[in-house]
Amino acid sequence: MSIEPLIYAAIFVGVFFMIEGIYLLVFGKSVRLESKVNRRLELLEKGESREEVLETLRREREQHSGNQGLPVLAPLSAKAAQANIAFSPTGLLIVMVVIGITGFLGLTFFTGAGLTIRIGLAVVMGYGAVYLWLNNKAKKRIALFEEQLPDAVELIVRSLRVGHPFSSSINIVAQEMPDPLGTEFGIVVDESTYGMEVTESLNTMAQRIDIQDVKFLAVAVAIQSQSGGNLAEILDGLAKVIRARFKLFRRVKAITAEARWSGWFLSIFPLAALVFIQLIQPDYYDDVKNTTAFVPAAIIVAIMLFINVIFMRMMVNIKV
Repeated sequence: MSIEPLIYAAIFVGVFFMIEGIYLLVFGKSVRLESKVNRRLELLEKGESREEVLETLRREREQHSGNQGLPVLAPLSAKAAQANIAFSPTGLLIVMVVIGITGFLGLTFFTGAGLTIRIGLAVVMGYGAVYLWLNNKAKKRIALFEEQLPDAVELIVRSLRVGHPFSSSINIVAQEMPDPLGTEFGIVVDESTYGMEVTESLNTMAQRIDIQDVKFLAVAVAIQSQSGGNLAEILDGLAKVIRARFKLFRRVKAITAEARWSGWFLSIFPLAALVFIQLIQPDYYDDVKNTTAFVPAAIIVAIMLFINVIFMRMMVNIKV
């Protein structure tokens, strides 16, 4: 009975969680989204000036945009920008190399794979683990931002109705809301303090976050600043629309939960069955693996499994 496939999976899971450990070790708990105090306020409490904090946050925000033209690094850079990872592009590459070396050492000590296979798997583990980690961070941050946005817009509306200007209303959101929304709106406040137009700063944030509701907010503020009108009423309607969309999305997600789990099961089951067959009876395919039709048939099956995964995701990925 061969347990090498399980060892490969265990090494990959180990290096995946190792990335989060390195991230927290380097930057501490200030980069965690679960904190009740947003990162901007924590940096200010440490004694840094608003200008220094703004420079730090803007550097982290824009540092990954320059690598999105490179074919290999573009997917990583896009996810890193969405997740607002504090790692610099160089730091991210160093982490990838460390993870790859760790995976190579794990394969060397715990498996009997050849040198070429170990190097190939180490490269895949280094790149794949970092990409999955960034993708998970980006999804979590965007989902949390979408959940916080209706409360933030309603807070702006209440502040406008009691007589505060729009810039002061955003400042209240930056002080009261946790990350990720609190820090993002804090950057808008600081940029407007040092001379940038609020509408321009909101538009930059909307492009970076890439959430439709944030773009609606930026457009609404820009139109009101040019043509006038009751901004509180406009944003109140926007908050109701955002909250209604969020409720509808949650309802659709609950309704399609069974279909999504069925899609995952149908996609993973053939691979899981292959692994268990190899564990229980390693010589199961010995009679056919040396035939001329085995390799073409295996390629066709792999292609069909890949197509199955794509179609399953298309069927359950309902846009709201």
